[in-house]
Amino acid sequence: MNTKMEKTVCRIGYINKIFRNLLRVDRKQLKGLYDELKSSDCIVCGGSGRSLYSLNTAMSQIARMRDSKVVLTPDDTGFPGKDMYDASPELEKKYDKILLLINSGSGESEDPKGLAYSLAKYLEETKSSKVRMGLITSNPNSSIAKIVKKFGHVVILKGRGEVGPQSEYSETGIMGDIFELGSLLLLQMMGEAIYEGKDVDRVFELLKDELINIGRIIDSYIDSTPYQAALEVLERRSDVFLGGMGTANEVVKMTAIRLFHIKKFLGENVYIARGVNTPRPRAGDLEILVSYTGETGIVINWCKTFKSLGGIVISITGNRDSTLARLSDYTMILEEDVKPGQPRRFYTRTAYLLSPLPVKLAERLNKKGLILPEYVLNWYHSVTE
Repeated sequence: MNTKMEKTVCRIGYINKIFRNLLRVDRKQLKGLYDELKSSDCIVCGGSGRSLYSLNTAMSQIARMRDSKVVLTPDDTGFPGKDMYDASPELEKKYDKILLLINSGSGESEDPKGLAYSLAKYLEETKSSKVRMGLITSNPNSSIAKIVKKFGHVVILKGRGEVGPQSEYSETGIMGDIFELGSLLLLQMMGEAIYEGKDVDRVFELLKDELINIGRIIDSYIDSTPYQAALEVLERRSDVFLGGMGTANEVVKMTAIRLFHIKKFLGENVYIARGVNTPRPRAGDLEILVSYTGETGIVINWCKTFKSLGGIVISITGNRDSTLARLSDYTMILEEDVKPGQPRRFYTRTAYLLSPLPVKLAERLNKKGLILPEYVLNWYHSVTE
C-alpha cells in the first residue's frame, strides 16, 4: 500500500493512524504469535476494559470457525481455577496446547498482569511445553511484556499514548481508540488467515484490503442521516442505552465506555441494555442496538419497549430486511457474505463505525465552547490499562 493511500483511506484522522500502525507491525514478531495461535486448541483471553472487549470480539470469530478452537476467559463459569497457576493443570488434561493471549496497550493492567505472573510461576515450576503466552502491546518494556518474552511472543502495535491537543479529537481519538481498534483488526485478520490455512503474510494482505473497506464504510456513514440523528440526540439532555447479545455486546461495551465519560461530564448517563441497575428509559433517550441478523429476539424486544416509551432507536445490522431494521427509527446496514464457519467481519466493522460517534460529539461540544476536561480523556486508561 502506498503512502498516499495510507494517509487518505478515511476522512477521520486517527483511523488513518491505526491503519499506518497496523501496516508497520514487525512481520517476524507477528509470525511467532500467529504460529502459536494457529497451533493452539485452547485460547485463554486476558485483558482489561476495552482491550479485553477487543480481544473477546476477535476471538469469538475464531471460536465459530470450522475445527474451532476453545476460547475461554477467567471470568467464565466453570473456568478451572482462580488464576492460570490453578487452571493450567486442568486445562492440560483437556487440551493439547493452550495459549494465554493478552491484549494490553500499556502492558501494566493489573488483571492480565496477574494472569501472566501466575502462569509464569506454573511454567517455572513444571517446565510444561503445553502452555504458552502471547501479548499485543504498545509498550515493549512493560511488566507484562518482560514476562511474556520468557514464555512466548510479544507483538508491538503502536497506539497507546498517542495524544494531542484535547480539541483535536478526530486526529487522536477518544481515550485510546488507536490501540484498541488496531489490535481488534489485527486479531480479526489473524483469525481469517488461520481459517484460510495460510501463513502470516496473508494477515498483511487481508489487513490492506479491509483497511480500505473500513475507511469507505466510515466515510459513507459519518455524514449520514442515522449518524447525524444520533449526534443530535447525544447533544441534548438524554441518557444513552446500548445493547447487543454475544459478540455484539462486547462491541457496544467498547462504545459505551467512550460515550460514558462525555455524557457523565454533561450530567447524563450511558447504560448497557438490561445491565445491572439499568433504569427505565425516558422519552427522548437514545438506544443503539447491534445485531448481525436483525432477528435476535431479545434485541427486538428491547427495541419495541424502548420505542413504546418514546425513545429513539438506531440499529446496526447485517440484514436490511430484518425485523430490527424495520422497527428502528434509523438503521445502518453492514451486509456481508460469509460461509458457514467463516469469521464474520460485521462486529469489527461495527466497532470502527461506532468509534467516531463520541469523537464527533466532542467536536460538536467544542464548537459550542465546551472543551472536555483532560481527566475525562485520560482517567480511564490511567487507572485500568
